[in-house]
Amino acid sequence: MYSKDEIKKLRLTFWELFGKRCEVHPELQFRKRKWVLHRTKIKGVALRFDVSREDAKVILELSNRSENLRFKAYEFLERYKVLIEEGFEQGLIWEFFHEREDSGKEVCRIFTRLPNVDFHRQNQWPDIFNFYIDNMLQLENNFMSIRDLLQEELKN
Repeated sequence: MYSKDEIKKLRLTFWELFGKRCEVHPELQFRKRKWVLHRTKIKGVALRFDVSREDAKVILELSNRSENLRFKAYEFLERYKVLIEEGFEQGLIWEFFHEREDSGKEVCRIFTRLPNVDFHRQNQWPDIFNFYIDNMLQLENNFMSIRDLLQEELKN
């Protein structure tokens, strides 16, 4: 078992090593900003990485405080499901309702996951890093192809 401080250090090391892995990846090394993440230009829409003792996830999260706008965005994305899921052989997991563990906040999520990996096992980190890079690149590209349409939809 790790202490709180040890977990904090482990997380910091994990994300630092992931950053270094991204620096040398051919598709990422010359990007000014490696990932879009929260800079989607749409309030309440973010791309996220998540890792735990059970799995790793690449997530498109809708977290607008307005339930109506959040559901409107989710329904819009459902209409473009074919585009969002392009390149994901098994498709994506669509969660209309998810309660965030860290904040208790209600969100909608669209994600893919790598099961049976444990963040505490450093020998599994390369598999997690590869999963993150491959899947976030795909999810980002798919999202960016419809971002402007979603932005317009949420203005109306």
